[in-house]
Amino acid sequence: MFSGIVSRVGVVERLAPSPQGLGLSIRADFAPDPEPGASIAVNGVCLTVEKAESGFFQATAVAETVARTTLGTLAPGDRVNLERALRVGDELGGHLVQGHVDGVGIVISVEHSGDDLRVSIEVPEVARRFVAVKGSVAVDGMSLTVAAWRNPVLVVALVPYTIAHTIASSYRAGTRVNLEADLIARYLDRLASEGAHDAADSARPASDAGARAR
Repeated sequence: MFSGIVSRVGVVERLAPSPQGLGLSIRADFAPDPEPGASIAVNGVCLTVEKAESGFFQATAVAETVARTTLGTLAPGDRVNLERALRVGDELGGHLVQGHVDGVGIVISVEHSGDDLRVSIEVPEVARRFVAVKGSVAVDGMSLTVAAWRNPVLVVALVPYTIAHTIASSYRAGTRVNLEADLIARYLDRLASEGAHDAADSARPASDAGARAR
């Protein structure tokens, strides 16, 4: 579990594609180095550390993760947002983030508003029902507030500190970003769907229910 507060920006040093997925070696300069088995969010994708030493760590993204996120488009030298997993008692500065990407969005525009940036992102259909104005969304692992929603485009505002300490400064029109919906919104959607299904079953005539049971 993460909070969406990026702790540092790492640099991709090496990539090793294979039929099983994608091996990544990332310079992170964590102090101390993470232990093998620890979880780190890389651009909002939860990966397991396989090896770490001298400021680098290695992890593997399985084929399904590569297909559903932007990790497969990374190249050596690319900068990535990094966050170590929360510990019990850590400050929850953003919102609860799992590192389970719902879909890939596309930056439509980046506009300066004083010292801030307003970034408009087209949301894939699978995640649109989870978007709410003033609600939370994780963009490449960054916990951000939805400032506006004009289906299918959401708008987020980034303050100077976030711009300076994440990869958001490199966003341009056409940039692909990992999106994760708010955890609570996901569960509310599931409960509402289940409730509607149960209500439909309750309203169905008994003869029809019996036919379905047979």
